[in-house]
Amino acid sequence: MGVNRIQPPRARRSCLSVPGSQPRFHERADTVPADMVMFDLEDSVAPSAKAAARELVVRALHAHAYAGKVRGVRVNAVDTGWCLDDVRQVVEGAGDRIDVVVLPKVEDADHVHFLHHLLQELERRMGLRRRIGLELQIESARGLEHVSRIAAASDRSQALIFGPGDLGASLRMPGLTIGAFQPDYPGDLWHYARVRMLVAARAQGLQAIDGPYAQIRDLEGLRESARRAALLGYDGKWVVHPGQVEVVNQVFTPSQEEFDRASAIVEAYRRATHEEGAGAVMLGEEMIDEASHRLAETMVERGRAVGMVPRGEAG
Repeated sequence: MGVNRIQPPRARRSCLSVPGSQPRFHERADTVPADMVMFDLEDSVAPSAKAAARELVVRALHAHAYAGKVRGVRVNAVDTGWCLDDVRQVVEGAGDRIDVVVLPKVEDADHVHFLHHLLQELERRMGLRRRIGLELQIESARGLEHVSRIAAASDRSQALIFGPGDLGASLRMPGLTIGAFQPDYPGDLWHYARVRMLVAARAQGLQAIDGPYAQIRDLEGLRESARRAALLGYDGKWVVHPGQVEVVNQVFTPSQEEFDRASAIVEAYRRATHEEGAGAVMLGEEMIDEASHRLAETMVERGRAVGMVPRGEAG
């Protein structure tokens, strides 16, 4: 269905997962400085509470603005008995207030096609003027094997999400804590899976979001987990508690020095190519060319998405 380019990209540094069945968390999510609020109808909601949770999520989306945040709802997987009613009820109840539907346990393109066409029909029936986007969660060996097809399956897609908990179970790994490090492993246990998903996301112009770190009070472990994803080029990370938001936002935000340097590279290259007719230019002790320019543009884009300006423009 074509490559989807996010222009400009929405900030997704911290994506706060909020249980749909727990209304006491819904109001607080409105005030937490997360870039995204995602109401969960899947793993954090008991089977007996799923029907009621849909209504609570619709109510929360009408009661609170969640201003400046990406507003998402994670429905249940396509192969469950809940997915159809999840999508239908939340879109019919609050479709004009939902930015994205998050689909878990995506295993191939047909899962994405189902949700794409379901949303298309609901939007047509309701007369919605704005399309609802998709975020797709990769959580199994089959999903990772087919991740390129999944990423290309719909022009609604905005992000791929790495799901280490269910992926670890699918691969029969021995760990018991979601996102935890394995000190006996000689390297980063999740490096291959993260990179494989990242490549598929970038090939289709999608953002890449890292999965959660379940040890809520271990903020240094969270910082390290986020840092590893950020160094690969990920755009953000899921968080499962408001107390994790600040750390994750810090990790996925360029420092002012990095942002200023990137902005200077972009401007120097612009002058060289547009005003001087040169293909490369020296900036300090470094030669700047088109590849340097593309790297710098990425950092400038990330900074601008969260309101950063070069120090010379501040004020």
